[in-house]
Amino acid sequence: MKVKTILVSQPEPKMENSPYSKLIDKEKVKVDFRPFIHVEGVDAKGVRQQKIDLNNFTAIILTSRNAVDHFFRIADEMRFKVPDTMKYFCQSEAVAYYLQKYVVYRKRKIYVGKRNFQDLVPLIKKYKDEKFLLPSSDVLKPLVPDTLDELGITWTRGIFYKTVISDLSDLRDVYYDVLVFFSPSGIESLLKNFPDFEQKDTRIAVFGNSTINAATGAGLRIDIKAPTPETPSMTMALQKYITSVNKK
Repeated sequence: MKVKTILVSQPEPKMENSPYSKLIDKEKVKVDFRPFIHVEGVDAKGVRQQKIDLNNFTAIILTSRNAVDHFFRIADEMRFKVPDTMKYFCQSEAVAYYLQKYVVYRKRKIYVGKRNFQDLVPLIKKYKDEKFLLPSSDVLKPLVPDTLDELGITWTRGIFYKTVISDLSDLRDVYYDVLVFFSPSGIESLLKNFPDFEQKDTRIAVFGNSTINAATGAGLRIDIKAPTPETPSMTMALQKYITSVNKK
């Protein structure tokens, strides 16, 4: 069956000329964006209940832009003035760049990994005597705490925000040829919103092994996978699939 409509379970990209725009223009398909999950902040009281005192930390480990936003939100709610001496360990350049929203970049001690969390290990090792805070979601890959424990450093995890399933009830009677997922939480949201979901002719596109496992575990048929050596991005995987089926 040909593909005419696609629903991506993420917010619409803010950048102009995104890969999805090119896909729409080239294949003449309709692409809608709708977050299947969203983030809600934990309030200062909830953070205090975790016995976290921001005065006790000399370094912050930031793995995402959400972590940046919610660390500074909590600091503001607690009336905690973040000292200029605070060290920031950012998982990627994108996170470090986003940090400029809150601090004067050139006047702070900022250490940047390349992309993956393991890239931060050599940087953290150089400052093993710091007291690290990891602001995180309630959902955290085991790799992160396991890695920090192995380093033998003093660190504390603070749940500053939570991943929440979005209400998708308005989509109940809307049909799409392809549903695109990037996380196990997205699959969970689909099934919680629509417990009677029947896949039938709907194609499922998934990104990453954990999402693949969640989809297959839920009994869904996966039609499009990324990344692969041939299609490292989701838009490339969609392009390849659409080109194939729409020619028939």
